[in-house]
Amino acid sequence: AMLILTCPGHLRRLEEALRRSLPATLPVLGTVMTVARGNPASHEVLVDSWPHFSVVLTRLRPEVLRRDPGDFYTNQLTAYYRDEGAWRALLGGTEAVGWTRAFQIHGMSSSTSLGDTAGPQSPPWVQQLPSAIPVGCVWGGGAHAGPPHPNLSSLPRSRVPPGLRLAPVSPSHIPLLNATWAFGGNTRSRRFLLGVVQALPSACLLAPHGRPVSWSLLDPLGTLSHGYTLPAWRGRGLSGVTLGALGRVLHARGFPIYCGVLPHNTPSQRAVRWLWWHLWVRSPIP
Repeated sequence: AMLILTCPGHLRRLEEALRRSLPATLPVLGTVMTVARGNPASHEVLVDSWPHFSVVLTRLRPEVLRRDPGDFYTNQLTAYYRDEGAWRALLGGTEAVGWTRAFQIHGMSSSTSLGDTAGPQSPPWVQQLPSAIPVGCVWGGGAHAGPPHPNLSSLPRSRVPPGLRLAPVSPSHIPLLNATWAFGGNTRSRRFLLGVVQALPSACLLAPHGRPVSWSLLDPLGTLSHGYTLPAWRGRGLSGVTLGALGRVLHARGFPIYCGVLPHNTPSQRAVRWLWWHLWVRSPIP
């Protein structure tokens, strides 16, 4: 059975261990740190044993998950393992993942495949979508910086263009964010974005009329994500302004700084260091 870590001291010890294995632990470390710093997204941290562990799994707390078992936006899990046999045993022998619910699971291990290790209780609709998404590991944060360029001076310092104002994203901006998000456009994505904006740091550039023209959010996994610039405002370096603003906040808190990049977004891919972040989305087919 998996153990749920709730003691602040245990979480700090796990955080230190995960830092020593960066960048392989990026999504798990980001979530563990978010849990240890107030847990605004209501996640929990599980290990197969303590203090010596082979598998770390983070997931949404059951009381939150029960609200909508079909919500794979909010139901984000992360996984890191040192022993593939322990990982297979976890997936095949417990309800730690919860095969009957829609979910995402994130991990940096190249073999963290659910398709190959799914247990007998996994439903027939389990598929890998997509096989891999490149991630830019932009800067490392904190005393044990695993990813490159931990120096705060390397953060972009693009100036805010005249006429624009840097501010946090407001809940009133959610309809625009949801309409422009590649994975959004529905009620569940709107609810997820609203929760992220209300619970976690964000940054946007506002035009004089108060409408955001570029923005970046932090998700519960500690990832800089859901960034977007309106087409008419592209080519001005606005993403660097919002990413730099958020990056400084995260760096001050000791977080590793990394971001997700869509496979077809070649300009962003050129701007960041390539890593492979294997993302599996599980959603029941109606």
